[in-house]
Amino acid sequence: MKIQVVGKVYNYLLETGNRINLIYGSAGSSKSWQVAIFLLIEKFLSERNIRILVIRKTLPSLRKSAYRLMLDRLADMNVPYQHNKTEMCLRYDNNEILFVSLDDIEKLKSIEGINYIWGEEATEFNYNDYMQLDLRCRGVNLQAENQLYYTFNPIDINHFLKPLTEVPPKNTGVLHTTYKDNKFLEPSYTAQLEGLIDQDETYYKIYALGQWAAPQGLIYKGWTSCKAEHWPRYFDEVSYGIDFGFNNPSAVIEIGYKDQEVYLREVIYESNLTTTQLVKEMEALGISKSDTLIADSAEPDRIEEIYQSGYNIHPADKGQGSVNYGIDAVRTRRIHYHEDSTNLYKEYVSYKWKEDKDGIILDEPVKFNDHAMDAIRYAIAKDEMMPKAFTLDIDMKQERQTITTMGELYGNEWDDSTDDDW
Repeated sequence: MKIQVVGKVYNYLLETGNRINLIYGSAGSSKSWQVAIFLLIEKFLSERNIRILVIRKTLPSLRKSAYRLMLDRLADMNVPYQHNKTEMCLRYDNNEILFVSLDDIEKLKSIEGINYIWGEEATEFNYNDYMQLDLRCRGVNLQAENQLYYTFNPIDINHFLKPLTEVPPKNTGVLHTTYKDNKFLEPSYTAQLEGLIDQDETYYKIYALGQWAAPQGLIYKGWTSCKAEHWPRYFDEVSYGIDFGFNNPSAVIEIGYKDQEVYLREVIYESNLTTTQLVKEMEALGISKSDTLIADSAEPDRIEEIYQSGYNIHPADKGQGSVNYGIDAVRTRRIHYHEDSTNLYKEYVSYKWKEDKDGIILDEPVKFNDHAMDAIRYAIAKDEMMPKAFTLDIDMKQERQTITTMGELYGNEWDDSTDDDW
């Protein structure tokens, strides 16, 4: 299988002589793919006696992103390698790739001889993380200079990385990319990015132009992060919100209720999942078939397939005004989110009301990068969003009829639409 190389990013990686490299820009610009391919082809499979460290803030987010990305690319290249799944370590000849999260600081401190570091989603890091990684990249390298690569979207105008991209320190290179640099991008996603100009100027700057910007008119504030060791062992009630996607991520969010407070945990956040694959992941993760699942009612066929697999799934109530009603329902709760829910967090801190050309905030959220936010809204507002005619205390046959009825009533308005351990 041919490997897709985006010239602007890959050529930069081949030519840069800088020790630290900040690669940032818009969504869909293939930053992460190109760094992964570069490290595999030009370093892991070509050099000798080198160690590559791949980093994200938390282990679950690392497993779902850079770790899986590199395994998939090695499978594409049909390269024989050793894979220690327990240690999350790949080996080829005398070369190693180690995958470590920044929340496992003791393991990070014990790793020596690092030659290359890739920090994925670097806006999750703080300045101390950034400095510590620079200190770790000091292994003996007889073939090339040791280097660090950071990939990220410019979503936080107050982040320490912003001034570094504007006035790079000595021996620091900066590459800005946009979706236009990626000729392999799906046309539907290109249209989605370009359509942001008609929805919200700030979102267009961040996600289409890849520029630093400060979102105004945020919808949610005051949510608190909860560390894994403080996460409740039991809840008074558990439900799940599901927002379906394919090219965009499917999001499955656990909602736990305890002492009148709400705890959110990202369970699945993944693109290119068929319904069958989604069900298999839910079963593998131990999601109980007796718990209530509330899913996007715009896709009744997917709801039916999940229902036939034995899950207690129901369509979300939708109708005129349901989005704002659901947002209000969420805003009345005291919310905590699991510290490992990185995609959920990124949506939360940028989920905002639309602004018109004059900067006037409108009473409608921007429809982009909101998959977890929709899933949360579906579940929390399940009993509050619509009149009793559309409550969930009905059987599946009635629910399917409800979907049809709502479509007739509201038309398009209700559609939100080698491998063993060594």
